[in-house]
Formats: sequence, structure tokens, C-alpha cells
Amino acid sequence: MSELHELCYLKDRPITEAKYVCKLKEYLKKGIPSTYTIEDAYTQEHALEGPESKSTTTPLHLICESIPEDATEAEKEAILSMIDELFLNGAGWCLTNGNDETPGCVLLRRGLHGSSYWNRMVDAGVRAELLFRKLEDPNVEFLEYPEREEEEEEEIPDLVETVEEMEEASNKKAKQDEPTVRDVGIDDPSSSTSTYLKTKLKYQEGSLVTDKRGDGVMMQWEEKLMQAGCDSLFRGIDNPDEATILNLGFGMGIIDSMIEEKHPTKHYICEAHPDVLKKMQQDGWMDKDNVVVLKGKWQDTIPPLLSKGVFFDGIYYDTYSEHYEDMLQLFDLVVGLLKPDGTFSFFNGLGADRLVCYEVYKKVVDIDLSNYGLSVKFSEIEPPQGALHDEKATDSVWKGIKRAYWRCPIYYHPEVFFA
Repeated sequence: MSELHELCYLKDRPITEAKYVCKLKEYLKKGIPSTYTIEDAYTQEHALEGPESKSTTTPLHLICESIPEDATEAEKEAILSMIDELFLNGAGWCLTNGNDETPGCVLLRRGLHGSSYWNRMVDAGVRAELLFRKLEDPNVEFLEYPEREEEEEEEIPDLVETVEEMEEASNKKAKQDEPTVRDVGIDDPSSSTSTYLKTKLKYQEGSLVTDKRGDGVMMQWEEKLMQAGCDSLFRGIDNPDEATILNLGFGMGIIDSMIEEKHPTKHYICEAHPDVLKKMQQDGWMDKDNVVVLKGKWQDTIPPLLSKGVFFDGIYYDTYSEHYEDMLQLFDLVVGLLKPDGTFSFFNGLGADRLVCYEVYKKVVDIDLSNYGLSVKFSEIEPPQGALHDEKATDSVWKGIKRAYWRCPIYYHPEVFFA
């Protein structure tokens, strides 16, 4: 174990700026990567060869694991300074250790959710999300620096060469271990809309799943969350009989059945999957006088409504196989389709496999919507207990489901309206 790692165990109390932060800066200034892991140090120390460890116990993990429960205010400030310094030097907020925990997950396990340490992790995730989006923007130009002349090159110490090797290995791990909401593959229906629309679905008791893989597309346990969504759509409407509502993604029809109970004037439903459309036909949705079924992807069926002057009191979004990039495109349409006093809401499953990721996207959504002149208010709902358990638990709703799409103890229900 390196001196950097020993420092991050915070064993020598009190934890002060001079004793810890200055020492950390010294190590980082020498070129030791902020993502240098215990596994890297062990491999290098013992001159081991072979496959790299997938476990990445970084200095950030060690600090989060070692924060004293009785830390004084001064010590807390010093620890926060250490965390800030690591982030300034490229520490990974989402790297996972051998227990599949990010630094934020470690804090959550230790009961430090909502603490100033936790907020640092969330803010780092928000910065990373926004930065990566800019890096992927084809309209962003980067300056190119000319190469130095050979005669100007300085002799680099052996230490720097070793550090560069360590950094290369750490960066490789960061790319491999970045957590995602779903592990996707070429045959995974959640990976793309085109794959999903070609995937056979089946309705079974309490859920809609993919036929062969058993992936959960929608489940009855979401009823509580759908009720909150329905209530939001009608919150600003004096007379529900004069309301026009749009729902993107029918699934099991949970929220659409709730909307129908309000007797809106017009109820638009956009659905693209052929098996779901077949079920809608069988159940009589196509025959309801106030229901307009838009058959196809919302990207194709919704834009024409703009030219027809159709506006909505409430818009709800809950589709399968789409990702946050798709939601950003939808925001472009929402601002044109939503009435000035209307409400937009959606099933908020963004990053819902880890609470720290979930709260990162909560902030990102707020930032992005503000760019459209929209405000979002989140209310907390406790999901059904069985939705949080492992699929092996006796009361788990995930029994027989290949992949759980929810693992958070809190549901942040969004209500979006014009600022």
C-alpha cells in the first residue's frame, strides 16, 4: 500500500489542513494519479504480472470509508478539502470498488446520505455529466497545441514514467467500471428503440415483460407512482372535462386508466410497440370516443401536432428503451405543446440503480429544464418495499424478472411547469 493510501485512512487525529491536505497535494503534485488504487499499488509493489484487477479501491473510497463519526467541524472541512483536491485532479466519482460500491455508495452505507460529503459526490457527478455531453458535442472545437521542438525537450525523471504507467492503468479501469443504469448488449431490448420494437412482449400477472429474456418493461408495483403522475397532470385544471392530456408510452395502461377516470375531453396516447397496440385494440382503447391513439414513435407522431395547433394541459412520458438523450429531444417539443399553465411529468427512473446516480440526474434534469424556461419540483414518494429487495427475497416484485430497473429507497416524482 502506498503512502497516499495510508494518508486516506485518516488514522492520525486530529485531521488538519497541514497534516492531511498539504500532504495530499504534495503526492498529487508529484504526479501520482488521484485514481491510483490499492490494487494498482499491490501489483506494482509485488511486481506482479497478469490480468488487471477489475476492483478499483481509490483514495476517494478510502476517505469515504474512514471519515470519523465524531469528526469535528474543523476536521470535516479538512476532509472536504481532501475530496475537493482529489476531484480537481481527476478523481472518479463513479468508480466501483470490489463490493461494487462507488464512493457515494460507501457514504450511503455508512448513513451519510445528505451530508456535505455526499453533496460533493453528487456535484462531481453533475459536472462530469455536463462535461461529457460537451465533449461529445460536434460543434465544440478544441485548441491544438503545437509540438515542442526536440531541442526544447527536457529530461523526464524515471518517476514520471512510472506515474504515467499507473495513470494509464487507472484510466483504463475508470472506463471499464463506470456504472450505468443498464448493462446493455446487442440483443438487449433496453439498448435501443429499434431492438425493443422487434422484441416480442407478453403480459403476465402484474407485469409486462420481454418474452424470451424476461426483462421487466412495466410492472403493477408502479401504480403508486403512476397515481402521482396522473394527479400532477390535472393539478392546474379547474374542470377535468375540458382537459387535453398526452401520454407517451402505454405499456400496461396504468396511468391511462387513471386519466380516463378523470374524463378528459381528449386523451392522446402515443405507443409504438406492435404487441402493446394489439393489446390496446383487444381492450377497446381504439374505440373510446375521447381517445386518440398515435401509432408509432413519438419522434414521428408528435411533431405534426405542433403544426396542427394541438396543445396540452398535461403531458406524461414513460417509454422503454429510451435514454436521457431522448428526453432532451422531447423537451424541445414539450415547450411547444404544453399550455402556459400546463404540467409535464415523467417516470423518473434516471440512474435509479444507485441513489447517488439518481440524485445526480435529479440535478441535471433541473439544470436542463431551466434552459427551456421550465421549472421542476420534486416530491418524495416511498416505493413499495418489495421493489427494493433483491429478487431472491420472498416479497420481491422482481421474482422471475431478469433485471431490476429500480433499486432506490426514494422516488423523486417530478412536476414540470413554465417558470
